[in-house]
Amino acid sequence: MIKNKFTITITDVNGSKHFYLNQIIKKIFIYIIAFVLLFLIFSGFYIKYLDSKVTDVSKKREELLKKSKELEYSNIQMQKKIEEKAKQYAAIEDKIASFEEALGLEAENNLTITDRLENLKLTNEQQIEILRQIPNGWPIENKGITGNFGWREHPLLKRKEFHPGIDLRAEVGTPVYATANGVVEFAGYSDNGYGYNVILLHNFGFKTVFAHMTRRDVVKAGQFVSKGQLIGYSGNTGLSTGPHLHYEVRFINKTLEPLYFLNLKRKNMNNFFNQERRVPWQSLVKAVTAQHLPQTQKQQ
Repeated sequence: MIKNKFTITITDVNGSKHFYLNQIIKKIFIYIIAFVLLFLIFSGFYIKYLDSKVTDVSKKREELLKKSKELEYSNIQMQKKIEEKAKQYAAIEDKIASFEEALGLEAENNLTITDRLENLKLTNEQQIEILRQIPNGWPIENKGITGNFGWREHPLLKRKEFHPGIDLRAEVGTPVYATANGVVEFAGYSDNGYGYNVILLHNFGFKTVFAHMTRRDVVKAGQFVSKGQLIGYSGNTGLSTGPHLHYEVRFINKTLEPLYFLNLKRKNMNNFFNQERRVPWQSLVKAVTAQHLPQTQKQQ
């Protein structure tokens, strides 16, 4: 060992090698300095790389913020337009609803505005005319029903008979009104148990019969009457157990369920067509529609 120095000797098959401690420290120091320098150089490049990335991210963030503000502005404008359109739509809905209410129609939520407007158009052109021409509504004030349409035991004859009309509760002298435009086919007494009765002949093959009335000669055979016009007064004449109005609706001499016609209104007309299937409603609607076509279209 040399004075003031440490010597490290390594011996192997190739011989011995001597290392002085100050040389080892010097190499370690050099390696550390080299490592630190390399680290600093690498860190500098990496920091520069990160700075560029941060700059790019900042630019993208600014662009996104700008686009976000633009979208926010566009959204505000869109909301304003939607609110304006919603108000316009609500106004149209209110107008249509008021028309439907005035016309007696029920609003259907599953229909579009176009369809609802088309229904209004059809109503104006067809339904009003149909309700003028075929029986509908009550001929007297609605006080209830005392006898239904169909097979029953006759209250006086005590045998099962078909009741071709409906009996409406009414005191003697209750006003009776025509349920559609028509002409008086008969007004007088009958031997069939109807007592004094009035028969109105309407368009498209319909008839209405009003029986057990009080004779006051309000209308005469051959006289034209309008829907809602007074045609007489209820009574208790003929084969009757008490004051009431017997009311019938016929189509080409087929007796129909009068209750359907009593409840017929514009708002339930489609359901009515499905209830009473013994009348060819399609051809009737077609005939009414043809009456309202312009002359040029009729000629075509």
